[in-house]
Amino acid sequence: MRLTQVLTSAPNRANKRRPQREPVPFQMLLPLELRKFVSGKGDKLKEAACMQEMAVMFACFKKSEFDQQQCLKEVSAFQTCYNDYNERMKLQREQGRKGILVPGEKNLTHRQLNQLLKQFPPKK
Repeated sequence: MRLTQVLTSAPNRANKRRPQREPVPFQMLLPLELRKFVSGKGDKLKEAACMQEMAVMFACFKKSEFDQQQCLKEVSAFQTCYNDYNERMKLQREQGRKGILVPGEKNLTHRQLNQLLKQFPPKK
């Protein structure tokens, strides 16, 4: 009986289930300004490399009943793609550790972003 009375009664100030009024008033808890540095917590991105070459290689394996001698061209294409990917990632890691800024780079590490923020500090 009591539950139905609460649910069927009109919403009032004491009722916590009343609908919220729009627009919600903004309350500034902290000052709205950027920090002078970026943490490195979100830098762990894993991307899949050479998926096209791997799919072609596995299709060839399936067609030839997993005989590697018949799929040498596909295996070598996958290995060269993977070696190129490893070299590219090694170069990016070295540049990221040193904080070297590369023009036109879209994915920057936290050290590179901190280097940019030191060059162009936020205005107050």
